[in-house]
Amino acid sequence: MSAIGEFRFSHPSIALRWAATTHPGMRRSVNEDSVFASFPVFVVADGMGGHASGDVASALAIEAFRGLKGRTLADVECVETAVEHAFESVHANAIGEPAGGSTLSGTVLVDVDGVAHWLILNVGDSRTYLYEQGRLEQVTVDHSMVQEMVETGALRRADARRHPNRNVITRALGAGERQPADVWLRPAERGQRLVVCSDGLTGEVDDHEIAELLGDVSSPAAVAALLLRRALDAGAPDNVTVVVVDVDAVALADEELHDTHARTLDDTIPRGGLR
Repeated sequence: MSAIGEFRFSHPSIALRWAATTHPGMRRSVNEDSVFASFPVFVVADGMGGHASGDVASALAIEAFRGLKGRTLADVECVETAVEHAFESVHANAIGEPAGGSTLSGTVLVDVDGVAHWLILNVGDSRTYLYEQGRLEQVTVDHSMVQEMVETGALRRADARRHPNRNVITRALGAGERQPADVWLRPAERGQRLVVCSDGLTGEVDDHEIAELLGDVSSPAAVAALLLRRALDAGAPDNVTVVVVDVDAVALADEELHDTHARTLDDTIPRGGLR
């Protein structure tokens, strides 16, 4: 298990605390998850389960985002370039391999007209959640066979976590036909808590329990450790990775750090998503 430290960073437009942890799980000797959590980037990648170089694929996906690390907010174009590099790197690694690939999910803080926003992105079945005002929202949508079954009414959502095909994903970096990453743009607001995780967590811990812990535990490091422990106590046959990010303060353009309220935004990102 990686050490769970809690980090803080104050930018002129936002103040954050965060923590990240990863574990190979109870049945695997190799951890094919990779994670990068450093202002303004918080992303998780899950290498294709059972694939000999899944750890390499996920590491390549994460590596594409390391260049965004710094003391300033990113911009949408830089994130788009990082996603492009992730696709290209993982695809090159997967050539000649029948099941090579990786998921990618997470968020990058970007500048939109001088205001900090979360640019949330997803490929595959790792997830990004937003917890605020006592409510947990799964922002990302799984690219998986069971999610498609739920959407068509062929499977109840309550049964999805235990379905035998729950690990079959329909979109990934480096595997199959290339499709764009899904993206969402949300204003950053004081009091928000974001969770980025691999399916090793959500396969063992349901949304109700995740929400309960997020509401009860104030420290990002402590709640990340508890979420990991719940997954391991449940058996965790897969790798488990958790990132928790708290927004302590936000500033509007040319103003001091303070609480903010949701605003209506124009559609900044093309509907086709990021490629």
